Amino acid sequence: MPLLGGIRPPIALLCVLILALAGLTAKVLGPGSEPVVPKAVLSSQQHFAEDGAIALRASIDERVTDLERTAAALNAGKPADPERVLSDLSKAYQKWTGTTVLDLADGKVLAARGERIPLAWVDKDVLTGDKALTPRMVRLETGDVRLMTMAVLEGKQGAQQLLVASNSLSVPPINLGPFRSMAVVARGGEILATAGFEQSEALNSDAERKELTFLQKQMTRLSDQAAEETEQNPVSAREPGSRGYPGVSGTLMGGGYNGRVATVGYASLAASDPEDGESVAAGLGLTVVSLLPVVQQQTFTDDSRQLFGLLAAGALVLLGLLAVAVLWMTVQRPLLGLFLESRRLARGDLIRPVTVPRWGEAARIGAALERIRGQLGGAQASDGSAGTRPPGRFRGGARGPLALTAVLLLLWCVPVGLLLNRTDGTVSIPAVMVNDQRDRTDLVADRARRALNEAQADLVSTSRLLDVDDPAGTETVLKNALREHTRYQALYVVGANGDIVARAGGDTHPWSAEKDPSLVRVSGQGEKRPIVQAGAPVPERKGMTLVGEVRVEFLNSLLKRPGLGEVRIVNADARTLAASDGFRAFEGLPQDALPDLVRAANVRVGAGPLENGLLIRDGGAVTVAAAAPFTGGGVAADLGWTVVSWQDAGRFEITAYEREDRSVLASLLGIALIVVCLGWIHLVVVRPLRALAAAAEKLADGDLKTVHYPRYQDEVGAVVRSLELIRQQLQARRQTQARRPAETRPGAGGR
Repeated sequence: MPLLGGIRPPIALLCVLILALAGLTAKVLGPGSEPVVPKAVLSSQQHFAEDGAIALRASIDERVTDLERTAAALNAGKPADPERVLSDLSKAYQKWTGTTVLDLADGKVLAARGERIPLAWVDKDVLTGDKALTPRMVRLETGDVRLMTMAVLEGKQGAQQLLVASNSLSVPPINLGPFRSMAVVARGGEILATAGFEQSEALNSDAERKELTFLQKQMTRLSDQAAEETEQNPVSAREPGSRGYPGVSGTLMGGGYNGRVATVGYASLAASDPEDGESVAAGLGLTVVSLLPVVQQQTFTDDSRQLFGLLAAGALVLLGLLAVAVLWMTVQRPLLGLFLESRRLARGDLIRPVTVPRWGEAARIGAALERIRGQLGGAQASDGSAGTRPPGRFRGGARGPLALTAVLLLLWCVPVGLLLNRTDGTVSIPAVMVNDQRDRTDLVADRARRALNEAQADLVSTSRLLDVDDPAGTETVLKNALREHTRYQALYVVGANGDIVARAGGDTHPWSAEKDPSLVRVSGQGEKRPIVQAGAPVPERKGMTLVGEVRVEFLNSLLKRPGLGEVRIVNADARTLAASDGFRAFEGLPQDALPDLVRAANVRVGAGPLENGLLIRDGGAVTVAAAAPFTGGGVAADLGWTVVSWQDAGRFEITAYEREDRSVLASLLGIALIVVCLGWIHLVVVRPLRALAAAAEKLADGDLKTVHYPRYQDEVGAVVRSLELIRQQLQARRQTQARRPAETRPGAGGR
């Protein structure tokens, strides 16, 4: 027989897979010590560092882009006075620590605002070559590092001027939460800025100062490791086929102190989409490192769980052996017997009666072979009923043993998957997960608020370039601005009476400064999508406003963050304005507790509303939710909007849920085992066996014309080949019997 043919290989594979699954069950459902820090906590620190890197990268890129756009807009118009340039720049954007305008001919400072910018680094290499005017990091006399961004301005009488803006490389101004600290690290592991560490003078005891010293040392050591890790290629840094953060990110674990372990998440600055151009910030080689001391979990080995795993594995082995025994007794052994009996009849051994199995297709085939034996032997048959068909009590099929085998194995799979290690609403969720959900939601809220502020600031900058007396020129400026600022879907100038003076982009919507004086507003109640508008008054044109409609898709893209679940922006009435997933405009939140959480987050406490986190236990489901209102500066701070997020705690990689997942996995592997092995037996053995039973009965009933071809080179195929040899013998016997009367007839007629 071929190696993979017949009934024996699938049964052997079933035995091997059952033993392998039993060993895997004993391992994954058996003993297992609790990790010092749950995987969910480490993953959360990684996501927090990624969020910080995204915020820092966006901040740097926006500052560089805004300076370049401002310079391009100024060069398109009449040359402006350097003092006027810096004044307008500071009014439109409050994001640079210092600005300076130089005369490129003699290096003279023409105007300066903010902190003093050292100019010793400005040389020929900075102004010429392939990397001319490329932003670079410069260390000040105070030891702080600044990012210098440059742009060339066209001065009067063709003179060229250099506009230099200084940016801080400090930690993004985000809410770090309690105990967390963050650092911006350069290549080589040098820490450029930190945030979150308390001042030693503000601590009350020597023990707290020692812990602070320990954490600072851990930050220094782990920052070196993180900088080294981020030097690798982002593609090779992650597992093949995985996606997610476009840069290099990961986690590290440091030492322990006073029952807490230093955990670190790190992420390199990377472009939001590597296929969409280059990012200035991504080329600086910076890494954001987030450190959080986490309470160390007690690690122990539960002996009862070891016994539990062994019992589950033993039950599988016992039921598996019983299932294999059923297949061996009801399918394999009768089939091998038929193979031997058919081969004996094909060789002409007709003395001994055929051993007929008790039931099923094997019984039908055995009875048919016994009838055929009588037909072949004639007088040699010992049983006078050889030519009669036996009663139909053998009609039971071979699918019955397969079904019984599947039931026996399902008796193990179903309880393991549905009953063992099941979790409920009492699962303990680490407090760090709730805190991180709250802090990351606040970070997303800050990012969305800054994006709206940036959109309005861009309108202020563009409005200074408009000349409404020239409609064609105004539309050209609007079209150029719409092409450069992808966050808008339409730009238009609205007059004092509400008429559209000039426009670019999609459809326009009403704007009235008298009815609503706010510069950022939302409308579109009852429409398919909300209409988010930002406005900026046109200088020296009373009542005239430049309006930009912000794309909802742009807001949605700000909310998509891994490990945060579903995120939405809602108004003061908890109605949805944007979401990380699909939504209907102004629809309510799905859970009853979420609107209450939004209202609680907007209650003024001290200086203003605060972000809030909540652990919702509803029956057997556990949900981690958080809400963060728009707070801080800018025109978007007074909108009353809130970012709310929630996710199922069952996705967290904590021990209780991991055990449940392992039980479900073991159950699914068992079901796959049933489908593969029993499906193999059904396709290769049972179906051909049923066809063989029908063919054998037809042959026993006298059908000598049908030729029998074996489908597989196995036991069933061997019986089919023997059946074909027997058919040929019966056909030859019939022809011989028909020829004998024909030979005697001429002699009888010749008398």
